Amino acid sequence: MTRFIVVRVARAVLTIAMVVTFAFVVLRASGDPARAMLSPETSADAVEAFRKAWGLDAPLWVQYVKYLLAVVRGDLGQSMRDGRTAATVVAERIPVTLMLTAPALALNLLLGIPAGIYAALKRDSFTDRLVMMVTVAGFTVPSFVLGLVLVLAFAVELPWFPSGGAGSVRHMVLPVVTLGLGGAAVLARFTRSAMLEVLGQAYIRTASAKGVPWRRVVTGHALPNAAIPVLTIVGLMVGNLIAGTVLVESVFSWPGIGSLLVVSVVSRDLAVVQCILLLVAAAMIATNLAVDLLYGMFDPRLRDTRSAGGA
Repeated sequence: MTRFIVVRVARAVLTIAMVVTFAFVVLRASGDPARAMLSPETSADAVEAFRKAWGLDAPLWVQYVKYLLAVVRGDLGQSMRDGRTAATVVAERIPVTLMLTAPALALNLLLGIPAGIYAALKRDSFTDRLVMMVTVAGFTVPSFVLGLVLVLAFAVELPWFPSGGAGSVRHMVLPVVTLGLGGAAVLARFTRSAMLEVLGQAYIRTASAKGVPWRRVVTGHALPNAAIPVLTIVGLMVGNLIAGTVLVESVFSWPGIGSLLVVSVVSRDLAVVQCILLLVAAAMIATNLAVDLLYGMFDPRLRDTRSAGGA
């Protein structure tokens, strides 16, 4: 197990290094931050002074080495827009984004997993077909389209909720539903497939033939084994939620990390964009590592294999 964790952490560090490098190169190749920050009427001398003040006049490889050394020290740079550290600017938005992503993830789990299990247990019934029809519609509609539809339905035609902004629970409802429904549809479909595969196994039929109550067969044998592939999807869904916030926060004018990323990319606020990308990469890697560790709880064979490999 120790060897497994060390390998995974090493891969995580390599992945983060690749993300940092990619963000650094792409951001600087996409445009001049000085021209994006300053007005078109700014003199050439002022533009050059801006570049020099922020170290943009140095060769690209020198900027890259300085940035890597700063990241290793925990210095993620300063925002060109307001002069504060990028970490401070991003940290202010994290709680606001979590106000959407945490309830949306809970909605994914509370809707998707029970719906998938119920559809599998009622295979080929009207309920099964209805669940599958809803899930197909759920994961094929883009989140920004769903968000606009919800705004038209429940903020314009039926003014039950605000169309955007933040400040109360009512402001959270539409963006949380927008983020949650698509993921719930994907999770329901995948949970159904995993349950059907497990229910078709020989040991399930054997347990039923021995007279084991069906409820116990489902809860004691089918669900733990079906949970293993479902965990993988849940881990991927966390990454999708983080990516989805960029669009959803833009649609609903929600002042979180997603909207900050859009503004920072447009203004070429390099340190803030790099900080957000580093945070997102770290969050996704940590989630995948946690999912890998949870595998051992649901499948003793994986735990035994890792223990033998570590020995």
